[in-house]
Amino acid sequence: MTTETTNRMDLTFNRLKAEGRTALIPFLTVGDPDLETTLDIIAELEAAGADILELGVPYSDPLADGPVIQRASARALRSKVHLRTCMETALKARQAGSELPFILFTYYNPVMQLGLDTFFAELNAHEISGLIIPDVPVEESEDLRARSRAAGVNLIPLVAPTSSERIARIVSGASGFVYCVSSLGVTGERSSFHNGVDEFIASVRRSTDLPVAVGFGISTGEQVSRFAKICDGVVVGSAIVRKVEEVIPLLSQPQTRSAGLLQIREFVAQLRPN
Repeated sequence: MTTETTNRMDLTFNRLKAEGRTALIPFLTVGDPDLETTLDIIAELEAAGADILELGVPYSDPLADGPVIQRASARALRSKVHLRTCMETALKARQAGSELPFILFTYYNPVMQLGLDTFFAELNAHEISGLIIPDVPVEESEDLRARSRAAGVNLIPLVAPTSSERIARIVSGASGFVYCVSSLGVTGERSSFHNGVDEFIASVRRSTDLPVAVGFGISTGEQVSRFAKICDGVVVGSAIVRKVEEVIPLLSQPQTRSAGLLQIREFVAQLRPN
């Protein structure tokens, strides 16, 4: 793994800080609606102004995902997309010219099935900068943290509004950035957020020197701009996955494919924080 790859996420946050900007971090389910289209969508997201990209590994029992991402996972799973496929897609995107830092979002069962030694070796080989595994609590994450450090991969924790006295412990082993969950429950578009979310984010910032990003439920440019004032990064997931779902009929036909991809790019471009 090269130094450039290892530090790609840190370099991005440092550059954005110097520019006075907040990172836009889209989430995409790999393989939805198919792998070739995923590669095209990655290119569109980068052209639209994405700074970091979260690549979701489709999974049949996703505890953190709402119905929109569940449907996307089901579509990808029907095409036999799996953990290794997702890493291969990241590398293909890099070889096609993408400069984005890639974060792999996966649950622990696929990692365990692949084997930890193989998994971390392949994260390196496929130029993955960061890792989110939402179903491993901090109390059980020591081995993952050690392996991530050894591999030069940022292990990014999720911190919820209910974490309270556990916040300091959760962020103590973090790298890359800390991911604040804006709302209780699973992912999905929302019109309002957890009461006290601003103070919650402020408490996380007081507990770490790492960049702080916020996600879960953020779906409009107005909401992105609202959180961009108090965070270093904003994650948008379900809204983008829903847009992909909406344009699948266009993507499936050669004569309308470009129009479908353009709709995705335009949707993400209007999410960029003011």
